[in-house]
Amino acid sequence: MKLSVVISVYNEKDNIKPLLSSLSDHLSGIKHEVIIVDDGSTDGTMEVLHKEAGANTRVIEFMRNFGQSSALAAGIDYAQGEYICTMDGDMQNDPSDIPGMLKLAEEGQWDLVAGTRANRKDAALTRKLPSRIANAIIGKTTDVRIKDYGCTLKVFRSAIAKNLGLYGEIHRFIPILASLQGARITQVDVKHHERKFGTSKYGIGRILRVVSDLLLMIFFQRYRQRPMHLFGGAGLVVFSVGALIDFYMLALKIAGHDIWGRPLLLLGVLLTIVGLQIITVGILLEVIMRTYYESQSKKPYTIRKIHSFENRN
Repeated sequence: MKLSVVISVYNEKDNIKPLLSSLSDHLSGIKHEVIIVDDGSTDGTMEVLHKEAGANTRVIEFMRNFGQSSALAAGIDYAQGEYICTMDGDMQNDPSDIPGMLKLAEEGQWDLVAGTRANRKDAALTRKLPSRIANAIIGKTTDVRIKDYGCTLKVFRSAIAKNLGLYGEIHRFIPILASLQGARITQVDVKHHERKFGTSKYGIGRILRVVSDLLLMIFFQRYRQRPMHLFGGAGLVVFSVGALIDFYMLALKIAGHDIWGRPLLLLGVLLTIVGLQIITVGILLEVIMRTYYESQSKKPYTIRKIHSFENRN
């Protein structure tokens, strides 16, 4: 199996037939499978899937809505292709872009080919402007330079896709998760169409969730394997400031001054306690991280290839 196309759908009954038809037309020369994950649809999407799914299509039906990250993770888990393509099920991504992206991945030895929506057909104020701001902030803070983090259309090597660890709502940070494995990433302009059927599942309210997940991604990038470097350093700074204040207040007490009830004394004690707590959190995270790797025999690295030179003269 050369390619697995993984699609998460939620209340997209009117898009299923044209989506499957377009995939069949544009991937006819590629040995592929289509995995559609129904993320708890309530509009009859499953009925349409039962009617329209072809021999190379598998449908994973969730018991309820778990979110796009979980749906993509399930599809990737069951994918059998050498390469895995993710895309939206609303027909705004164009299946005609997939063969070119797959060819680029194969010829360029790329681990991830990310789509960038050219001439994006979304509302400028509520979708495009927040997206551009978010893309700029994410690129600046993570140093993973992708123009369009929000484009679901991507092609991965299977080994990279199956180790992304998708959960929650972090699918929008897939390039960062891939970079943590050392993936070689490129991007290419892809088509983007206006939504013809159904309604968008995204709104302006997702901005706070994006910011929260971005903080998590920054932590993963810089401190995932060494959380003590973050919490230990911050804890020592806070504890040191508190200890200096405490020593100063002790000196005043020895000199005969009344220090009871002074705000500075309370601040010193508070900072000392908080500093110790932050250091303790760092130690606990270190223990959890070591348990995570050792209990599951996980390695803190990813090997691209092992080269052998046994036959060299």
